[in-house]
Amino acid sequence: MDRPTVQAWLDRYVRAWKTYDPAEIGELFAQDATYRYHPWDEDSKVAHGRDTIVKSWVASDGVGSDRDAEGTYQGRYEPFAVDGNRAVAVGVSTYWTDASRSAIRDVYHNVFLLEFDADGRCRSFSEVFAKQPKR
Repeated sequence: MDRPTVQAWLDRYVRAWKTYDPAEIGELFAQDATYRYHPWDEDSKVAHGRDTIVKSWVASDGVGSDRDAEGTYQGRYEPFAVDGNRAVAVGVSTYWTDASRSAIRDVYHNVFLLEFDADGRCRSFSEVFAKQPKR
């Protein structure tokens, strides 16, 4: 992996998040991938396998979080470090109270810990985030 390839993956990640298209989400991850919404997640809190990851994105099933309403969120992420098949990405996720985007609800600063397979699909994803205090 290199920085442009990781950036392309992150851009597809954002597009999949915006569309919630199961095929786009699935294309991001290896068949046997793991997805942690928090670095401390274990056992049933970890999404194991592509199908489970897709399901956790498109519906609240106890593994992931509730689906975000269309037009109420935006994310921008970029590679911070790339070492072989592993990468660290950083970025910001912004959430608005509604699709008019007239009032920001929350801003999160994100770190993604990524490991890729030989086909460029993510086989291990762990998210670390901090909610920005209201100003």
